[in-house]
Amino acid sequence: MEKKTPKAGRDKAGTSRDDRLKAALKANLQRRKAQARARKTTGKS
Repeated sequence: MEKKTPKAGRDKAGTSRDDRLKAALKANLQRRKAQARARKTTGKS
C-alpha cells in the first residue's frame, strides 16, 4: 500500500485558499487597527 502525503494533492486550489486566507487575515488586522485608533482618539475628550 502506498501512503499519500498531505501535500501531494495541493495544486491551484490549495494555493488559492491560502491566498484567500492570507488576504482575509490582512483585512481583519487592518480593520482592528483602525477600530483601535478610533477608540483611542474618541476616548480622550
